[in-house]
Amino acid sequence: MLVVALCALGVISPILAWRWPAGLLLGKWRLPILIWAALALQVVALEVAMPHALAATLHVLTYAVAFAFLWMNRRVGGVWIVAAGAISNGVVIALNGGTLPASAWAVKAAGLDGDLAFANSAVLDHPVLPWLGDVFAWPAPLPLANTFSVGDVLIVVGVFVAAWAGSRRLGAPRPLPQSTSASAPDN
Repeated sequence: MLVVALCALGVISPILAWRWPAGLLLGKWRLPILIWAALALQVVALEVAMPHALAATLHVLTYAVAFAFLWMNRRVGGVWIVAAGAISNGVVIALNGGTLPASAWAVKAAGLDGDLAFANSAVLDHPVLPWLGDVFAWPAPLPLANTFSVGDVLIVVGVFVAAWAGSRRLGAPRPLPQSTSASAPDN
């Protein structure tokens, strides 16, 4: 929930600075249904009781769907940063059987319960690439206490960049579209 809250803050941050995030909100996103599908699949993987293998597979699939969306929108400012974070998390999750490894220290500092049926992040016995897992903590008793990874940081930074790319001062006139051909002088 911490990463989602920070991403939401990133989206509204230009508005808080009296700027309109026009590039983010009015951009021509290609197949936005993919990112919504990835989020919905992740909720299902984490909240619906199912066999661990199915939940883990579904969790990895959410990253593949999200990456397809990011690839299709790669020309949008900030998307490459989000993609780097998603790839980091997705690869580590795939290499660890559907779970992002978390450090025991971070889990304890965040005050999380490590005995969940399926968790997108958990302390693993022999994790692959553990330094790319949830090694940081937003500690309890702070609101939204949780663990987070380098990939999560990149995702949040990328959302901030995407929100600010193309933003303009509130009340400023819209920029005119640029012509692709040079105009000839009148004679």
